[in-house]
Amino acid sequence: MKAADVLDLHRACARAGLTIWIDGGWCVDALLGEQTRPHSDLDIAVRRGQADRVREILTGMGYLADARPDHTAWNYVMSKGPDTSVDIHVFDHDADGRVTYGIEYPADSLTGTGTIDGEEVDCISAPWMFTFKTAYPPAPKDRADVQALAARFGFAIPASHR
Repeated sequence: MKAADVLDLHRACARAGLTIWIDGGWCVDALLGEQTRPHSDLDIAVRRGQADRVREILTGMGYLADARPDHTAWNYVMSKGPDTSVDIHVFDHDADGRVTYGIEYPADSLTGTGTIDGEEVDCISAPWMFTFKTAYPPAPKDRADVQALAARFGFAIPASHR
């Protein structure tokens, strides 16, 4: 997944009045302000009420829904080739900010901003991205992401990610 692909989707959603939040490895790079590694996909968070429209935008950009047995209405992948896929994480909150549907994104996790190729994007906040990245057994790329976030933002690295 190239930076240009990420920005194309971010811009298309913004033009349609939709907000998506960059998550995952691209979020780490956005928070750091530079691409630190290649990415096989893009993870995004989207509100439930905007998810169908985001899917339409992706379809219009040539993406197709992947048929995977683990797909749900709140977590699915759309691709337009082996190196260009988007993992869509759908959520919803009530008026008090409590998660009422889908992926568990606390309301304050959706307050980050970062840059990709010098362009500002909405993303998961640095403290929450660090929390999310340290919540599961790490692959080597996850260790590198955690170490980079810790170095930039002063987070303490858990033993599992050193």
